[in-house]
Amino acid sequence: MLLDELEARGLVAQTSDRNSLRNHLAGGSRTLYCGFDPTADSLHIGNLVPLMALQRFQRAGHRPILLLGGATGLIGDPSGRDSERSLNAASAVAAWVERIRGQAASFLDFEGSAAARIVNNLDWTRGLDVVSFLRDVGKFFSVNAMINRESVRRRLQNQEQGISFTEFSYMLLQANDYVELARRYGCSLQIGGSDQWGNIVAGMDLVRRRLEREAHALTLPLITRSDGAKFGKTAAGAVWLDPAKTSPYAFYQFWLNTADADAVAHLRRFSTLDLAEIDGLAASLAAAPQRREAQIRLAEHLTRLVHGADALPPVQRITGCLFGGDPRALREGDLQQLELDGMESVRVAEDSLGLLSVAVAAGLAESRGAARKLVQAKGLSVNGEVQHDPSRQLDFAEALYGRYYLLRRGKKHWCLLVRRSSEG
Repeated sequence: MLLDELEARGLVAQTSDRNSLRNHLAGGSRTLYCGFDPTADSLHIGNLVPLMALQRFQRAGHRPILLLGGATGLIGDPSGRDSERSLNAASAVAAWVERIRGQAASFLDFEGSAAARIVNNLDWTRGLDVVSFLRDVGKFFSVNAMINRESVRRRLQNQEQGISFTEFSYMLLQANDYVELARRYGCSLQIGGSDQWGNIVAGMDLVRRRLEREAHALTLPLITRSDGAKFGKTAAGAVWLDPAKTSPYAFYQFWLNTADADAVAHLRRFSTLDLAEIDGLAASLAAAPQRREAQIRLAEHLTRLVHGADALPPVQRITGCLFGGDPRALREGDLQQLELDGMESVRVAEDSLGLLSVAVAAGLAESRGAARKLVQAKGLSVNGEVQHDPSRQLDFAEALYGRYYLLRRGKKHWCLLVRRSSEG
């Protein structure tokens, strides 16, 4: 049973009525939806949980709708926010909708009896007139109940921030989406993050009252790390699904560096691996944590899932070359990934630079004197070769692909020296 599997994977936070939902899903192929507001030009790894949930429902024979918030993205959801969102230009939101549409499409199947749909709520919201909206939707909402929502109440208590009528009305727009999808496509279940519970229940109630139809709600847990830190953030920022914003190598490394305490939970929630295989990886992790089999499987599986099978060999090659292999075996595309976000980079315009000056510029030494001592102690390597001559000049005519030098202090501190191209 799908609901049992979701619970076993730790993917159920709240349901409107568990037994009723179980019976509803068991009664045939159902249509469900999940909304994604375009707040940037790419989805991030936090969006993988609802995306994968839609995929799991589809594999169980249900029909998923992925709703893009072309309208709600212009408003801004107050959930989880302590301050008002900045309103984005309509042209930017429209462009982000199309970017996200392309990303999300790869997770769903658009053929067959359980074919997925991608819809934009701007299609039915742009034509709404204010009076009709207030009469047909607004009359079903109690302001008393709305201001008691945690996200609204917290903002109302903050005298400096407060909440605008724009964000306060977000719930009505999202609830109306559920009604439209129920009317147009027979949608009877909305899923989303647990921070969306109030919005989702409001939509469920509106469907029941306006259309007198069966409607259900299910939320997924917001993922946090075992140490309490926010999931999906690195020193460089969010981990994006767009390879031009987060390279496949950095994406792979994010999962590979998962703490032991989180690895098995991430496998259950993010991967499509069987629970029996995950249990085996959990046992391996407990018996031999130094082998990191769970993290390796997690990183390989999700890199393949998000970036495709062709992305995996390069990230494995980069990993092997940097950690125990020969950096000179890296290909130009590998170095471009490292330049994007794989390691600290220093870009220069000169054709030739002194080794000691480079070490200081790269942050591998505090001063030229410290850099000289580092070289004398055989603690600095360039493109995999230990340096012995403090007076060496790094000539880009001898660099990898005429542009790159990989510098390393000790075993873990890397920097990529890049000759700036003529375009900048």
